[in-house]
Amino acid sequence: MPEAVERWLGAGRLFVRANGLDFEVFEAGEGERLALLLHGFPQHAVSWHNQIPALTGLGYRVWAVNQRGYGGTSRPPKREDYGIEKLTGDAAGLIDASGAHSVTLIGHDWGALVAWVFAIRRIRPLERLVILNGPHPLCFRGALKTWEQRLKSWYAGFFQLPLLPELLLTARDGKLLVRSLRNGTRNRDAFPEGVLEIYRANVTAPGAAAAMLNWYRAAARDLIRAGDLDAMVETPALIIWGEEDVALSLACLNGTDRYVRDLRIERLPGISHFVQEDAPQEVNRLLREFL
Repeated sequence: MPEAVERWLGAGRLFVRANGLDFEVFEAGEGERLALLLHGFPQHAVSWHNQIPALTGLGYRVWAVNQRGYGGTSRPPKREDYGIEKLTGDAAGLIDASGAHSVTLIGHDWGALVAWVFAIRRIRPLERLVILNGPHPLCFRGALKTWEQRLKSWYAGFFQLPLLPELLLTARDGKLLVRSLRNGTRNRDAFPEGVLEIYRANVTAPGAAAAMLNWYRAAARDLIRAGDLDAMVETPALIIWGEEDVALSLACLNGTDRYVRDLRIERLPGISHFVQEDAPQEVNRLLREFL
């Protein structure tokens, strides 16, 4: 399966020791300008296969990382191992290990939330911040006051249950997960069969489903309770948002400009939550313009 990921990404596989864990990283390009790509749930580094050529073409060395619990990266067993400080510490450790002189942080879904907190807390200097369908944590709190977002977030409450969510994610060799990804996009070519096989193997690996769900059981609670997320983000930021998001309402964007000094928001009508796979050409065009 790693060989298949390398082919899809056009990137070489390496392991990087950071924050006490071993991270599976897929590297393409070279140089001292790093683009660090953080995927979301329930995905994998391969979700960036359409963006890596565009980023290397801009002169970046790209690291598409499998975050803790995913792919070949270390999979700590405890729920508390997936708190937001651990997750942002992972990004910091990877940046330090890269030796890069400048860093652009790009995140989708949970990767976007890690990127937001990383930038808010100014854990390491960033040249640019790119967010794909992931709300600023305080804007998400505001959106949760609406019934629309509460209904969209029902699954996050379900994920707090023991064992049952794991059973559903892995049932029939991950077929439910594959079906939900296929049904969740407007572009029928968004998820090629080879990529879906990687996602299927990813979620059905021993302990993987529990690790993926522990992000919701630990980091989600941290984000709701944190009291230090109102600091102004000074890094220039681009938000790319697929408007047909089944999990996040457009209200999640409201007020973002209060927290980001230099902000550009690009909304893509008719595009799903899985924006970089559903509309790769449009996402790549926006990345080129911004970066």
